[in-house]
Amino acid sequence: MQRWRGLEDIPQDWGRSVVTIGSYDGVHRGHQLIIGRAVERARELGVPSVVVTFDPHPSEVVRPGSHPPLLAPHHRRAELMAGLGVDAVLVLPFTAEFSQLSPADFIVKVLVDKLHAKAVIEGPNFRFGHRAAGNVAFLSELGATYDYEVEVIDLFVSGTAGGGLPFSSTLTRRLVAEGDMAGASEILGRPHRVEGIVVRGAQRGRELGFPTANVETLPHTAIPADGVYAGWLTAAGERMPAAISVGTNPQFDGTERTVEAYAIDREGLDLYGLHVAVEFLEYVRGMLKFDTLDDLLEAMAGDVKRCRELTEAYDRENPPAV
Repeated sequence: MQRWRGLEDIPQDWGRSVVTIGSYDGVHRGHQLIIGRAVERARELGVPSVVVTFDPHPSEVVRPGSHPPLLAPHHRRAELMAGLGVDAVLVLPFTAEFSQLSPADFIVKVLVDKLHAKAVIEGPNFRFGHRAAGNVAFLSELGATYDYEVEVIDLFVSGTAGGGLPFSSTLTRRLVAEGDMAGASEILGRPHRVEGIVVRGAQRGRELGFPTANVETLPHTAIPADGVYAGWLTAAGERMPAAISVGTNPQFDGTERTVEAYAIDREGLDLYGLHVAVEFLEYVRGMLKFDTLDDLLEAMAGDVKRCRELTEAYDRENPPAV
């Protein structure tokens, strides 16, 4: 899959293509439906498929300080899109100048002059251009002038966890913030994941017999609510069942909110300085301050047992594809 940053990266001899545009944070199941249809339509037409996205998130430029928590960094989104069969991803730097483009200018500069769109696939609520004035009706209207078709794909509707709302990144962020990892997974189609570098912490976990990887997460990462979670720690290509702690470590009067993962049944791991991923499967309990150290150790042993059971059950029900 080709990856471009900015319009100038697009090959000069680039021909017709099928395009879909959006932030696509999380590449959730609604996104997967739209992107999957773009890939399918591109194959029907015998042309490449292109996903156009933005960096930073447009809201940060339009309303500074309003950058939403991110469900996936751009490199992870690209990996997920590649898995859907996308041929190219174009990341457009979203600047104040770019935000001033009218809907018509956006269509001409991006879809017509650079990507030579033959078809554009979008969700029903797609908006674009200055003040988000462009919509799918306007996109379709100009398609007749510039020789591209427009197809609108309805989004999925979530189940119990989402209250019957359309699948969306906003809803997913809310569920993550509430610690509802099952609900977030329902929308994403996989467990929520955060990434970062393993840094040295207070090393209290090591002293207690539960050495944890203290993960310095990427900026604007969507971090789950404080608590203990079952999940996985992936480092150097190895995915390990883990008990994950999110919070300020109230047992030791901590003030800094951290994400720490204990790789279950693994000894002697040296992960310092490695880029790792932490996946959240299920909420286990809230963050508590115990009366004694023995009470804490007993609770931690129970957490590990429960996390082992949950991850083993998930892996039995979801074997890796051959």
